[in-house]
Amino acid sequence: MSSRDWSDLPPDLLHSISLRLLNYSDFLRFRAVSRHFHSSTSATPTHLPTQLPWLLLPQTLSATPTSTLRRALYDISLDKFHFLPGLDLSNRKRCCGSSHGWLFILDEYPTITLLNALTADRLHLPPLSTFSNVVSLDFSNVGREYTLRNKAGVLYTSSLWRMRDMFIKKIVLSGSPVNNRDFAAMAILNQSSELGYCKNGDKSWSIVDGVEGCEDVVFSNGLFYAVNKTGCVMSCDVSGPWPKVCVIDTARIDGGDMHYLVGVEEGLLFVSRYLDMVYEEDFDQPDVMYKTIGFTVFRMDLCSGLWEKMTSLGDRALFLGENSSLCLVAYDYVGCKGNCIYFTDDYSASNCDGYWGDFDLGVYNLVDDSIEPLVSCPRNSRTGLRWPPPIWVTPNPL
Repeated sequence: MSSRDWSDLPPDLLHSISLRLLNYSDFLRFRAVSRHFHSSTSATPTHLPTQLPWLLLPQTLSATPTSTLRRALYDISLDKFHFLPGLDLSNRKRCCGSSHGWLFILDEYPTITLLNALTADRLHLPPLSTFSNVVSLDFSNVGREYTLRNKAGVLYTSSLWRMRDMFIKKIVLSGSPVNNRDFAAMAILNQSSELGYCKNGDKSWSIVDGVEGCEDVVFSNGLFYAVNKTGCVMSCDVSGPWPKVCVIDTARIDGGDMHYLVGVEEGLLFVSRYLDMVYEEDFDQPDVMYKTIGFTVFRMDLCSGLWEKMTSLGDRALFLGENSSLCLVAYDYVGCKGNCIYFTDDYSASNCDGYWGDFDLGVYNLVDDSIEPLVSCPRNSRTGLRWPPPIWVTPNPL
């Protein structure tokens, strides 16, 4: 029997086959078979579902002779590291969140850059200097470049690097900037725990009135939802000229050191994270670290406003950290474990201020409350860099 010449397959058939490939890596391999396969399929797949997140790791010294600093993406499905050219971020830049495959990059200038981790496409949000509590920016005033006003009306100053590292905790998008030209961005401010938002095309950020103490924010079912330190959940509609905030009338959930919200089809998940203090002495330097010891998960019915404690996630997996919180069905993804919470270190400056690089990340199993290590981040005893903690990034070519 003669072998089949796959190069003769009609282009429309190849295109139809490519639409059945739901994993981005499989799609790339399919296009790489031959020039015929490559020309018969779209360069940018628009049919792909949400992909299994990759873990953006801290800077590492590459094996190249020049020892350039690179950021690696760890693929848990393939147990493989990806080094992408567009992610050669210097240690003078900070990533303050990821959403829909886009990273939010801050540096010592007021610019806020949106960077697509796969395509290296870049967009810009309004700069830090446009937040309403920023009074002025004077580069000649070295070490005190920013002048800000707190809630009490008192003026204070901040340096370029401190604004980069401390002003914004996390940014979340309402959708991919490519698919949705009317996208909005919501930022949690670190010091005041207020929410700031902007829409595509805005020249400045606006503060959402009536929201304080915010710990997490997520976009789900057409609305932003925020949770504060007391467990109060609020919805925020920014589709109109002014944001509309509505406090969801429900019983408060006690306990937990941190709170997260995760959007799911049936409503919202409320996740509490529990931390414990660990005293370590390494490299002749005592250090106090915080380590995750457990999670509790509650499900909210948005119609009744009632919380139900969940003892199992079933086949679902949660991804929590500085990323936009995500829930996936584990069965659909190779290497993903159901009934588990994949978490990264997004809470303690003491876990990344030094150059020892010991991060709190792992996989929490709801069956037996066990925590497995996710990936080893090497201790950095040579370069003395201030490494940022790892962050989940959803591969998205759009």
